[in-house]
Amino acid sequence: MNQTAREWICLLKDLEKPVKYLKGMGEKRSGLYEKLGITTVYDLLYHFPRYYLDFTCPVQISQAPLGENCILRGRVVKKIPAARIRRDLTVYKAVFTDDSADITIIIYNSGYAFDKLQLDCEYFLVGKVTGNMLRREINSPQIFPADMCDLVQPVYHLTEGVSQLLLRQSMHEALKAFDRFIYEPLPKWVMQKYKLCSLEYALKNIHFPQDMHACEIASERLIFDELLTLQLGMLMMKERSRLSSGCRMKDVSIDDFYGSLPFTLTNGQLGAVNDCIKDMCGESPMNRLVQGDVGSGKTAVAAGAAYFAFKNGCQTALMAPTEILASQHYETMTEFLSPLGVKTALLTGSMTAKQKKLVKEGIESGEYSVVVGTHALVQKSTVFNKLGLVITDEQHRFGVEQRALLAEKGEDPHKLVMSATPIPRTLALMIYGDLDISVLKELPKGRQPVSTYAVTGKLRERTYNFIKQHLDEGRQGYIVCPMIDESDSDLRDVKSYAKKLSEGVFKDYSVGLLHGKMLPAAKEKVMEEFKEHKIDLLVSTTVIEVGIDVPNATIMVIENADRFGLSQLHQLRGRVGRGQFKSDCVLITDNPTDEVKQRLKILSSSSDGFRISEEDLKLRGPGDFFGSRQHGLPKLKIADMSRNTDVLRSAGAAARDILAADRKLEKRENACLKELVNMLFEKNLSDN
Repeated sequence: MNQTAREWICLLKDLEKPVKYLKGMGEKRSGLYEKLGITTVYDLLYHFPRYYLDFTCPVQISQAPLGENCILRGRVVKKIPAARIRRDLTVYKAVFTDDSADITIIIYNSGYAFDKLQLDCEYFLVGKVTGNMLRREINSPQIFPADMCDLVQPVYHLTEGVSQLLLRQSMHEALKAFDRFIYEPLPKWVMQKYKLCSLEYALKNIHFPQDMHACEIASERLIFDELLTLQLGMLMMKERSRLSSGCRMKDVSIDDFYGSLPFTLTNGQLGAVNDCIKDMCGESPMNRLVQGDVGSGKTAVAAGAAYFAFKNGCQTALMAPTEILASQHYETMTEFLSPLGVKTALLTGSMTAKQKKLVKEGIESGEYSVVVGTHALVQKSTVFNKLGLVITDEQHRFGVEQRALLAEKGEDPHKLVMSATPIPRTLALMIYGDLDISVLKELPKGRQPVSTYAVTGKLRERTYNFIKQHLDEGRQGYIVCPMIDESDSDLRDVKSYAKKLSEGVFKDYSVGLLHGKMLPAAKEKVMEEFKEHKIDLLVSTTVIEVGIDVPNATIMVIENADRFGLSQLHQLRGRVGRGQFKSDCVLITDNPTDEVKQRLKILSSSSDGFRISEEDLKLRGPGDFFGSRQHGLPKLKIADMSRNTDVLRSAGAAARDILAADRKLEKRENACLKELVNMLFEKNLSDN
């Protein structure tokens, strides 16, 4: 390649032209493609197949497993006259053989497809084989001539109005456009070192491979590109944050903070506080993640960092994702810091205009040294006097840009992120690639282990009696119900379930209800009543996943546990066992498949959140690891960080080598990579 850097970027920009200009596309069709997230030729090229139909290895009819989709090759030996079952249903049948066995093709209401079948002609059939060992059938199969050219065919995500055939035709046109504007983003030395094919080969063979081996070679290159671009972006963000600190602090003692605490910090907590202090005294702003399992004591670390900032004359802002969690952090920070003369304020969206005005005046004047709140902290009307430390909790719920908005309230303030979701280190390095990491693995003294049991719905009544045992001992409990999409039907189910329990098996106990669609004031009221033991049993959705700390709660039952991810179940379980009493968690499922049993067994046998998160990642992949994608990580099109760990490591090593030689990607050989990094992160910010 002899293009200049400018030419490379121009070629890339040409592929960013609207897809409607491709041959055979037009305005109307491009509108359909937009529903698939395809607006440019580049988007189309990177709309990768979900899987492939590999006609090179058809299954013999005699060996075809029943109930599974198969590819068969054979010939039509008999066509049976059409049978009109009713006015709107005509059934066509044909006998198909490969000499190992026969199978009956059944086609509904399509005389055209039936007429196209020629006796003694060979075809491929794609579909689910049903029937029994003596009489096999295949209903409404896809039918392909056996002499077709493409023996490996891509299958894409579609939308109404776009067929596989149409999308394949469009892809051929996009590849022709790529041939005109061909570019190679990787430096030659990277391709040679990691034995990667060219981008031209990769794009052609990911869409229309000659065989599955060619597809694997193409896939490895595209996965490498995606993970390299992502890690380059993360490392460059980290580098930018290292430039200079607008609030460099002096190393002052906080022994009075340690002495005032009603407990002794664990070694992990002390280490994390010391990490923060060391960072805040450095020339660059702190960018640190404190990652710990449920109940590992992250808030105490945050309080220590905030007190250090206070002793250096700086304010701290702590942003939480929900008002419930913000209120709890406010109470905890006040408890830890008020004896030391630190004034703390709470700022949330549900406060009255007058309350907000008074708090914001106190923030701007410097009266409050620590401010805890929700998104209200990033509003333009919230002005800080001297913001030196920004703390965000449950970072993956915010996204990169919201953390940046809060940081803009000060002059390059120090940033501390707390995550109660134990994340496998490989994934943590990707999501928090611009941060240093401190891990809390020890649990503070006094935390009780939680015994966990997985049962089927047949034991529901016995489980209710188990709850009563806890309540009769003066303890409290939770019953958690899933809400998949917070639809009205889900909400009715939660409400009716709570009503049924309060009027039935738990009529002699006080039963409360908590769900996400309640007004903040109503939620607060229920939580306060639960904390004050005015409520014995709280029926709740996952709104309790973070933010409720009731040491007297010792029993949790999670209904339909198969609908939750393992990490979320572990988070929920962490709401009990927070006091001195032995605690239990019961997982109920009415769907005891082998997969569900395997997942729930992992949770029942381990209390190590990091091990559980590793298993969760293997089972579900990073796309579903956090539920809805709110963690600020650019969406990956082809890479899977739970399966492509080797490529992840190679791409990470390449990213570090590239930036070591060219910190800002200014060399000609890196110009295209720089443009790809910008495209990836700009698109991510606009999507969030």
